[in-house]
Amino acid sequence: MKTLVLGLGNPILGDDGVGWRVAEIVARQIRDASVEVDYHAGGGLSLMERLVGYDRAILIDAVTAGGPVGTVSRLRLDDLPDFSSVHTTSAHDASLQTALKLGQSMGAHLPETVMVVGVEAERLYDFDEQLTPTVAAAVPAAVEAVLDLLKNTEV
Repeated sequence: MKTLVLGLGNPILGDDGVGWRVAEIVARQIRDASVEVDYHAGGGLSLMERLVGYDRAILIDAVTAGGPVGTVSRLRLDDLPDFSSVHTTSAHDASLQTALKLGQSMGAHLPETVMVVGVEAERLYDFDEQLTPTVAAAVPAAVEAVLDLLKNTEV
C-alpha cells in the first residue's frame, strides 16, 4: 500500500507551519519504502493533484476548531465539513473534498482513505518561523498520532 504523509501549511506563518514541522520529524523516523513524506502549501485542486497515485494519505495541518490550543486530533477527511458545499466555489477555492470528487470522476488514482492529524493552532497569519510554545509542545503528540496511523493498515 503506497502511502503519502503530507505536512500542510506555510512554515513562515507561525503555527501554520506545524504540519511541516511534524512531517520533518516523521520523515526522519520512517524506514518504510512504501511511505513518502512531503510538504505542501496549497489546497483544493493542487492538493488533490499531489495525492494522485497513492492508496492512502495522512495530512498534517494546523486547525482552528475552537478547542484548546495544542490539542491534537485524528479525523477522516470524510468526517470534516465540506465548506464548499454551502456556497458557490470556483476552481480557485475548491475544497479538498470537492477536488477529490472531481479527480475521481476523471479517473485519477486517489487515496481511498485520507486521514487528517490536526493541531489546534493559535497564530496562523503572523510572519514567524517559530511555533507558539503550546503548539510546539504538541508536536511530539502529533508525530505519535501519525506514526500510529501508519502502523494501522486498516486506516
